[in-house]
Amino acid sequence: MADMSPFFRRKAPGATGAGADAVAKANAPRDHLVTLIRKPGCHLCDDAQLVIEKVCADLGVPWEQKDITEDRQLHDQYWEQIPVVLIDGRQHTFWRVNEERLRTALTE
Repeated sequence: MADMSPFFRRKAPGATGAGADAVAKANAPRDHLVTLIRKPGCHLCDDAQLVIEKVCADLGVPWEQKDITEDRQLHDQYWEQIPVVLIDGRQHTFWRVNEERLRTALTE
């Protein structure tokens, strides 16, 4: 994110005072759900799970895991990308999970 344009890093105009507190509360990390889509015997999945467990525990964010071998739709959609991490049902990343990127996504 350090190399990202300042335009994309700016906070929303007027994000101060009570209004900012309301926005921050509405976007509190605990209001998110992280989903790890994985399969048995996948070492990248195990690595991803360790990062997710740490970040979610630190932030108080619930998380779940789903096995692509038990869900045909998930298998068809993600089998080439596992592990896949979703935040609130939207794809966040795949293959490798960056702790800081996940933490930032859950706190901004």
